[in-house]
Amino acid sequence: MKAKVHVTLKNGVLDPQGKAVENALGTLGFDGVAGARIGKYIELDLTETDPAKAEAQVTEMCEKLLANTVIENYRVEVGG
Repeated sequence: MKAKVHVTLKNGVLDPQGKAVENALGTLGFDGVAGARIGKYIELDLTETDPAKAEAQVTEMCEKLLANTVIENYRVEVGG
């Protein structure tokens, strides 16, 4: 079973990498970009076949390692 994890910075947390991308896009002539936020995408192949158990496992992985829950939010998708 595949699990997809999207990790993003919480609102209000400074994102210097996102700001650098925003500025670079403007320099390259891409006007109209009013903000950019950078995150992480993690794809996991799991041996668990029960979707509820898989989601619980991945949520625990996020809480313990994959996301810094002080400054980041995460979203888990399980299926396939």
